[in-house]
Amino acid sequence: MFSTKANKIFQDVIEKYHVINTVDQPFTNIYDKNADLLGHLLYRKCWIDTVQWHYEDIIRDPQIDPVAALTLKRKIDASNQDRTDMVEYIDSYFLEQYKEATPKNDATINTESPAWGVDRLSILALKVYHMEEEATRTDATEAHRNTCQTKLDILLEQRVDLSTAIDTLLSDIEKGDKYMKVYKQMKMYNDDELNPVLRGQK
Repeated sequence: MFSTKANKIFQDVIEKYHVINTVDQPFTNIYDKNADLLGHLLYRKCWIDTVQWHYEDIIRDPQIDPVAALTLKRKIDASNQDRTDMVEYIDSYFLEQYKEATPKNDATINTESPAWGVDRLSILALKVYHMEEEATRTDATEAHRNTCQTKLDILLEQRVDLSTAIDTLLSDIEKGDKYMKVYKQMKMYNDDELNPVLRGQK
């Protein structure tokens, strides 16, 4: 199943990041894109999400220097763009993978493309990892650990459900019961012509 591979890669990425546990550490993709393109894309996708997760932690520091906060905000914006780009790369992979699939006459479209489901699965892996940390913190109260364990159980159930949904969607696309339709980015805030603030500075 696709989700088995994806969840394993996401877990590996998150554990690898936390060995050094800093947003400035170098990135190395352990998957050769020529040998395993899907693994390569999934590994990169989750690394982007993991770094951004920690960017978001840092920028919420009430004592953060305003200049540093602005610099970090720019990094978060760039990371969001990278994240969206990776979703499109993954969807392009699926489009190629299922290009021979013929949609049935009554085939329907899903509310989101497969890769946007993968995006949520990657973020969910991060939630599971960090909620498990909280549920097992030795310096936290028992009440805190119990509350976090309850949340962790829900997240784990959600991961099973989301994994099943993604696998089912891919199977339905392959069988022709569903069809893929991918809309490219239409973000406006990064565009010099569409963002009125940027346009006014030209």
